[in-house]
Amino acid sequence: MTTKCTARAFTFGEPEPVLDGYQYADHLGVYLLDNGRYYQTPVPFTGLARLLYANAYHGPLLEFKTLMVMRGFVPSAAISRRSMEAAATDYSVFANAYLQLHRNGYGEVVRATHLPAINMRRMKEPDTYGLLQVAGELTPFAAGEVFHFRNYDVTQSIYGKPRYLGAIQSMLLNEDATLFRRRYYKNGAHMGYVFYTSGADLEEADQDRIQKAIEGAKGLGNFRNMYLHIPNGEAKAVQILPVGDFSSKDELEKIKNISRDDIIAAHRIPPAMANVIPTNTAGFGDIEAYDRVYEKNEIAPVRQMLLDVNEVLRPDLAVRWQVAAPLPEDSEEDAAAESMAGKGKSKGKDAAFKAG
Repeated sequence: MTTKCTARAFTFGEPEPVLDGYQYADHLGVYLLDNGRYYQTPVPFTGLARLLYANAYHGPLLEFKTLMVMRGFVPSAAISRRSMEAAATDYSVFANAYLQLHRNGYGEVVRATHLPAINMRRMKEPDTYGLLQVAGELTPFAAGEVFHFRNYDVTQSIYGKPRYLGAIQSMLLNEDATLFRRRYYKNGAHMGYVFYTSGADLEEADQDRIQKAIEGAKGLGNFRNMYLHIPNGEAKAVQILPVGDFSSKDELEKIKNISRDDIIAAHRIPPAMANVIPTNTAGFGDIEAYDRVYEKNEIAPVRQMLLDVNEVLRPDLAVRWQVAAPLPEDSEEDAAAESMAGKGKSKGKDAAFKAG
């Protein structure tokens, strides 16, 4: 007596949310929180901090920018190298940086220390800030006690906003492609196949054995071979239908390269300086030329923005950058323009910014 066969289906894995924890777009905007005490940031700063470890490019590129900015920094008695480096890091990540100003008995600013941007909030009152503690309480500072560096945002005037936000999807795609490949290797049944049987004279016990054989291919020892024999089976009674075969049509390299290029473009860093391996025999060209152009167009403006703190520091405590002398191929006009820009930030004080 032959047992009647019934249709059976089961899945090889459970779906997982792709953007879990990264719903940054849900919080766009600046609003008063805590009964109107302080303004919320335009994007969650904790999310931006987590994004630093999402892939192999974003975090290291921001650190590289910070190292470039700090190249040639000359600390003063008012600001240590550690405080300025922390402020430069915050500005690279959040487009906001904060220094606490310490005054002497005459009201002069004689010292400035770093405040973590991830926890700083602008209070409702102008030029007043607070620091969020671990338990959520807010420690306010006096008016004028905090110096705030920020870039300009066209949608609001409270906080700065990073320009790389448009590349967040590419950053997460790069991470997701790597995670998918890792899961694929760790789980042999995660291959995206439909094991389809039709017209095969399979009894219930045979179906159970096939299911256990497929499920048993997960984890260590995956990619096992399975032998299946059906007496008197019809042609094409058993088929394996690929849904998203990651092994025969590997898109990992394309996804990684495209998302990597998006990330590098968002940070406006030349590929030669982003440790990208060239695919052609000629390479990327003169890396020293890239370094000079990148420093002039991207790094020097950030340094000059950080020099704004000299507007509140006592003149003899002004900070400066000891920049390298221009190479012979650099024009005299470029060198003069950079020198004048630095002097302008220090309100005419030669000690604040000068060429080496």
